[in-house]
Amino acid sequence: MFKKFTCICLLALACYSPVTAQQFFSVNGKNVTGPDGKPFAMKGTNLGNWLVPEGYMFGFKDVNSPRLINQTITELIGPDEARTFWKKFLEVYITAEDIHYLKSTGMNSIRIPFNYRLFTTEDYMGSSNPARGFEYLDRVIGWCKKEKLYVLLDMHCAPGGQTGDNIDDGYGYPFLFESRASQEQCTAIWKRIALHYQNEKTIIGYDLLNEPIAHYFDKDHFNPLLEPLYKMITKAIRSVDKNHLLFLGGAQWDSNFQPFEKPFDSKLVYTFHKYWTPPTKPMVQDYIDFSNKYNVPVYCGETGENEDAWVETFRKMLDSNNIGWHYWPYKKIDNSRGIVSFGKPAFYDSVIAYAAIQKNNFEDIRKSRPADAALIKKALDGFLENCRFKNCVQNAGYIRALGFIPKQ
Repeated sequence: MFKKFTCICLLALACYSPVTAQQFFSVNGKNVTGPDGKPFAMKGTNLGNWLVPEGYMFGFKDVNSPRLINQTITELIGPDEARTFWKKFLEVYITAEDIHYLKSTGMNSIRIPFNYRLFTTEDYMGSSNPARGFEYLDRVIGWCKKEKLYVLLDMHCAPGGQTGDNIDDGYGYPFLFESRASQEQCTAIWKRIALHYQNEKTIIGYDLLNEPIAHYFDKDHFNPLLEPLYKMITKAIRSVDKNHLLFLGGAQWDSNFQPFEKPFDSKLVYTFHKYWTPPTKPMVQDYIDFSNKYNVPVYCGETGENEDAWVETFRKMLDSNNIGWHYWPYKKIDNSRGIVSFGKPAFYDSVIAYAAIQKNNFEDIRKSRPADAALIKKALDGFLENCRFKNCVQNAGYIRALGFIPKQ
């Protein structure tokens, strides 16, 4: 009887291999490993402009951050209509149809930028509900789980601003690194997110700060502050979530790994962004050297915004060097440098023209306001209609350049 029991136990242990036990993404030397324990090369796109609107993806130039976009729309149609616009925008810009389509092309994962304000009572995109961040992320993660498409969460905009430019939706300076209150708020939000998603296997991990410390700020002052903040956030996350990977972006727009010392956590991935450079190995050699030195994975969180030939050449170079990637972005207006595009609606040039006017005071706002407000409303309603998946056009050449398959 004892021998029989022993055999059963040994058989059970043999079946319970590390592959079946892993379930969450992990790190094995220079590889990210998937739920099956095998190397997993991230290949996908970024859901840019959804939870973090960007001016150029609205056709604007100087009106380029979520705060400035909202100000422009509010000046044009008023605060109540602006809130209605954002509510509809959040509902239609990314839907289950979009996620299904992305999976159908052959992608295995996506990166989702978000603004910290979605987890606060600050007014943002027409609401101040501190739980709305989870509402939107839960929804899209649910769609991704159904499609078996994995997710990386990216804090694109941190309290105080981590970059000092439009992309962090701040005030033109990386106040985060000089404000203990902002650091504590950032850490607390990440801890809330990690607690909420600690057991969610669809999530690969958390990209803690997007593109910190723009190049025109004092590197000697700011760069030494980056890794200590990462350690502070990591400690808080690990107090509630030991399952997920943590992605650390380099200084100067995720380009500079010099501020990093020896890895301080067993599940770190180091991320860089690369735009508008020659699509050659020398452009990423520093990151490869870092990977070799510390035996850790490196990953390209953003790239693209270029011609198809460049996109394909760079993608193949990343693949050949074991570097996962998420190209930027998935969707934008009237532009072929992305997965899909949607047309500019009627009368929308009036919205673009208003956004381009420099307005220094309220008199300027009154004088610049278009005479026919009804046409402005039609233009913005047209934007909401055109951005729906059913009205988008796939950029087949761009998709093929990424090694994916356009929808037939």
